Amino acid sequence: TVLPIKLKLAALERQVFDFLGYQWAPILANFLHIIIVILGLFGTIQYRPRYIVVYAIWTAIWVTWNIFIICFYLEVGGLSKDSELLTFNISRHQSWWSENGPGCVRKEASMSGVKGLDSHSYISVIGCALEYRYIEVMHSSFQILIALVGFVYACYVVSVFTEEEDSFDFIGGFDPFPLYHVNEKPTNLLFKQTYLPA
Repeated sequence: TVLPIKLKLAALERQVFDFLGYQWAPILANFLHIIIVILGLFGTIQYRPRYIVVYAIWTAIWVTWNIFIICFYLEVGGLSKDSELLTFNISRHQSWWSENGPGCVRKEASMSGVKGLDSHSYISVIGCALEYRYIEVMHSSFQILIALVGFVYACYVVSVFTEEEDSFDFIGGFDPFPLYHVNEKPTNLLFKQTYLPA
């Protein structure tokens, strides 16, 4: 049960940075991922293989999503990291790492001629030790690695659960054609009403 907890913590870490960058599509994907990881953890603890199978299927979707994120930030296949695809065209926000990456220095310059509370400023970022798109690619690569480990773990747990179910037998068990039949006729002793003297 340690692995699902680590999966959840990694998803929560990613969720925090996507919230800070107002990346709405990854926020929704991370939220679903956290819910499915909790479902898989519940399935593991409660011996429910169907929940674990749902988690295993979700890991394939999660790997696909992270491959898309890698392609998005590396601008593969006509995708552009400067597009508003991940924010659903609601805002012009980018990754939180674009302004707050390791070594980045953020400089704000107010726009001339615009005054008031709603005035916007131009932000330039210089001196980054690592470009933000590579940080996002590393995040997604790490998520893919964890998802693959989680998939293998889920398949192992499901196989263990199904082996236990196959080897489990008790009187009147799940076997549709038992080797022996239990007498299912009710006895009069069970239904005999007793009278106590008053």
